[in-house]
Amino acid sequence: MQNLFQMKKRLLFGFLIVKSTLFFGQSVIKTIQLLPDTGQTTTYTATFGEDQDYLINTPSYTNNGNGTITDNVTGLMWQQVDGGEMTIENATIYCNDLSLGGFSDWRLPTPIESFSILNHQNTNPALNTTYFTLTAAEYWWTSVYEKDSTTKVWCTNAGGGIGNHPKTETISAGGTKKFHARAVRNPIPTATIANHFTDNGDGTITDNLTQLIWQKTPNSTAQTWEQALAYAEGLTIGSSSDWRLPNIKELQSLNNELATNPSVFAPYFSSLGIHNYWSSTTLPNQTLSAWYWNTIFGITTYSIKTNTNYVLCVRGNPVLAINKFNNTSSIEVFQNPFHSNIKLKSLSGNENFELYSNLGQLIYKGKSIENQDFSALPNGIYFLINSDKRTSISKLIKE
Repeated sequence: MQNLFQMKKRLLFGFLIVKSTLFFGQSVIKTIQLLPDTGQTTTYTATFGEDQDYLINTPSYTNNGNGTITDNVTGLMWQQVDGGEMTIENATIYCNDLSLGGFSDWRLPTPIESFSILNHQNTNPALNTTYFTLTAAEYWWTSVYEKDSTTKVWCTNAGGGIGNHPKTETISAGGTKKFHARAVRNPIPTATIANHFTDNGDGTITDNLTQLIWQKTPNSTAQTWEQALAYAEGLTIGSSSDWRLPNIKELQSLNNELATNPSVFAPYFSSLGIHNYWSSTTLPNQTLSAWYWNTIFGITTYSIKTNTNYVLCVRGNPVLAINKFNNTSSIEVFQNPFHSNIKLKSLSGNENFELYSNLGQLIYKGKSIENQDFSALPNGIYFLINSDKRTSISKLIKE
């Protein structure tokens, strides 16, 4: 009975991630701390702006020595050796029932989670096999089905892409391909972000999940890959000129798997239409080709760089709140750790404060911080900022 309850709870958790993240596009459950870089470190052109020119949150892993791998960028914990070939139905049961490393809260990953561990400097498999044990897998299941379908499932592949596949393609369902299951869990408590996206009113959109800032309206003319790199590097919107062509992980993070034609989050990216959008990421075993994102369903695939596709630019260098906030506070914390109320010294009673989680989520903004009850917050690290004095920051621990 307990195992059945745990399974239902995990299925509900996955359902909530899907519904809030993919369909509504308003609130989103943050299961990853940051979006990792693709791992591409090789130069393929003299034109500045390709993937390896921007190394943001380079992949980093820890082997826990118990059959699990921790991704130090996303904070997710992964099964080191995938569970082998199986149907999607059995993959769901397998992950929910898995007991590994002393943990039993395993599940199938969402598409953005599964795509996050791919390494686009490698191919077949596009994984870091120093940490993830090599298997015969050609594809890995995710927990999300194609929109309005009970027969097609989103899967990452050993070549480095992601797409929607008939579940009958796997050997166990009568097909000829090897679809494997790799389980994931959240060691760090998840957080709900009230607004997935923010329209900044200046031609840009902020993704509050990844902390990236996007060009709202793409360029109107299809370009070659080299032209796309140059266009992004020369773009200025408002007062910002640090735009770049997104890598394939950044681009794929915009995909809405529960929308089609286009597979975007409306209304924020309705202007994208149905097109192919270049990424800055080269195919390492076919260096004349680069990855792109297609918005009919949202697959990532590749084409020759001299072909023309559309361009959507990005900017930002997301970092963890713990790295962004220096613990050099001019506020003297009276009670730390705290349990429900935050007690401070030297208050005039009229200060404005902001309380952030370790993932950068804004918890509270306003006056009378001492009167707020934070007992419902999960234990962990928080940061308190005096909004009137931005250099005044306190690191707090809730127990």
